Amino acid sequence: MKLHIGFDDTDSPRGGCTTYVAALIIEKLHGLGVRFIDYPNLIRLNPNIPWKTRGNGALCLRIMCEDSLYGDVKEQVITVIEENSDLSYKGTDPGAVFLVGDVPEEVKRFAKEAIQGIVRMRDALKIIRKFGAEAVGYNAGRGIIGGLAAIGETLEGDHTFELIAYRKRENWGSPRRIDESSVKEMDKKMAGLTFNNVDPESGRILITPRGPDPVLYGVRGETPEAVKRAHEMIRSYEPIECWVIFRTNHGTDAHLKRIPSIRDARAYDPVILQGIVVGSPKIIPGGHVIFQIRDETGTIDCAVYEQGGRLREVARELVEGDLVE
Repeated sequence: MKLHIGFDDTDSPRGGCTTYVAALIIEKLHGLGVRFIDYPNLIRLNPNIPWKTRGNGALCLRIMCEDSLYGDVKEQVITVIEENSDLSYKGTDPGAVFLVGDVPEEVKRFAKEAIQGIVRMRDALKIIRKFGAEAVGYNAGRGIIGGLAAIGETLEGDHTFELIAYRKRENWGSPRRIDESSVKEMDKKMAGLTFNNVDPESGRILITPRGPDPVLYGVRGETPEAVKRAHEMIRSYEPIECWVIFRTNHGTDAHLKRIPSIRDARAYDPVILQGIVVGSPKIIPGGHVIFQIRDETGTIDCAVYEQGGRLREVARELVEGDLVE
């Protein structure tokens, strides 16, 4: 049988990482002898959702297995999620979805809405029941939404790859030890094939997170061969437990939706729109720049955060009457 396994929301600000849970599940499923029919899919959902944990990335594993293995596969997935989720943290609401067969068009449409807007739990559960899928949730179970969305985003269009290397458990929470000069050298050699390795303005290394999660670093690129080659150029001063290459929508702007007017903008939607600058930009505490734009349907405030670098400097120079997108 063809089986799609989607899951989300196992981590919390205290630690954990759903991609690491995916790595552990992959190891368990490999032991069962299943066949993977795609790279693990890492699907970035709407980044503006207020109840996300950190990166708002959901996972899907797509496999072929004997019908008789379905129960064992499901049991292994559930066990790994239960053992590696921060269930005591309020706001961590893991969920997993199991869908057999081809992905229905309705599930694909649900995924697009989850990436570009807001979807409701009752809609996810309705679709799951309609197509005979199974779902398991913990606490509020909001991860079921992400799990179904990850199944539905089959990445038939633009996509990229990300190789994530994971730390040994004894090093979690300690400073990450990699040779920054090797990252910068890799960035030069792999220009055009990888991206978001080094901040071009500050020189800061971007591949290493700062939290207590299991990730040592993540390299993003255009092909699996490129991220594997880049990974081999990075010198690490601590052991790597394992690494996984994901196929992903990261870096594709899949979340952005072009809308015709300000009137069509909804809260939390990532959108592209045009407007005329009204008044002068304001700088608020923290160094963030706020300016207002208008069109024939209304006005809306825009923000460029302090971390925006050069974009923030451009925003400060806007004057009334400028056309922006």
